[in-house]
Amino acid sequence: MRLIQLILVAIGAYFCSSLALWAQTSDSQTGNANKSWTATTELQSDNVNPTRTLESHTQSGNRTLDSQSVQRRGSNGDFEPYEDVEKETVQVDASTVRTTTRTFGRDADGLKTLVQVTEEEKHTLPGGDSNVVLATSNPDVNGNLQVVQRQIEETKRISKDVEETKTTVMLPSINGGLTPAMKMQERRTRGANDTVESQKTTLLPDGAGNWQVGDIRQATISKEGKNRSTDERVSRPDSEGKLGEVSRTIGKESESASGEKRKTLETYSIDLPGSARDGSLHIVERATTAQRTGSTGQQSTEEQVEQSNPGDPGSGLRVTILTTDTVRPGSSGAQATRTIQARDANGSLGIISVDTTKSDNVHAIQVQIAPSEKPKE
Repeated sequence: MRLIQLILVAIGAYFCSSLALWAQTSDSQTGNANKSWTATTELQSDNVNPTRTLESHTQSGNRTLDSQSVQRRGSNGDFEPYEDVEKETVQVDASTVRTTTRTFGRDADGLKTLVQVTEEEKHTLPGGDSNVVLATSNPDVNGNLQVVQRQIEETKRISKDVEETKTTVMLPSINGGLTPAMKMQERRTRGANDTVESQKTTLLPDGAGNWQVGDIRQATISKEGKNRSTDERVSRPDSEGKLGEVSRTIGKESESASGEKRKTLETYSIDLPGSARDGSLHIVERATTAQRTGSTGQQSTEEQVEQSNPGDPGSGLRVTILTTDTVRPGSSGAQATRTIQARDANGSLGIISVDTTKSDNVHAIQVQIAPSEKPKE
């Protein structure tokens, strides 16, 4: 039951954020500086309390405001406010973008209460360099905001094909103030045929004032026409400090002549649920996605997730989650339906939720299956 709840929350959040992201992208592509839309998503499930998400997007000049209100069904059967997120993005000048996100909850009396504020300021420098400062603040017992995390990211272009990013995450210390708690160093190199290789090293403090390697992620992204492949390897030190590969993720994407898109993502790990480590990598998950667009513009996407069975790790993968999305554009907007099926205790796939989203912007809803150009963090 807890797993199903986590699945629903994660997928619902992804679906809503994808909708908002596509809408903003669509606005910028059409060159419309003043664009507004609204969308409503309803989640119906036998396993969790039904929820409704109301979203709005307003863009005027250099200011964009995105609002998201999550409501859940109360004891009287009506929907009541649960959480609100307000995100304001301002293009301060040609090189500076400031984004403020405020998250509100409800107290015991049902009153709207501020629970977190994140402020991000990004400066784009000449030559492609950039600086990003992200601060997260929470209210204390008196309601005064206190910074609980600050992240500083500096990106520099070393040469035409090499870019380096250094990130420092700072957290509160026992002596007061903020102190560095994690550092990340990433270098990306672009090669022939748009191939991108990257290495990201995460450093953690050892308690004695020294920094030690937490993990190293090496990734390669290559393209050939409309086909794309990704390969990411993660290495971590063992109890003796010796680095060893602990996981690997291999992705493949293709697009047919008819426009059908397919993606496969396979995850390998030294930890196979239900069995002891043997020093080798074993496949633990495979996600396969197929996306089709009809002649009327209707888009359908099906994602199948296969995972190893902890009760019988030697039996290979089995389908555990099946997600089907349908997006229907219309003259006055768009409507999307997402149906999620999961394997139950009897081994059968049953429907655990149905999401329905309606928007007055025909371009606001589109399911994207391709990951970003940058390797995952």
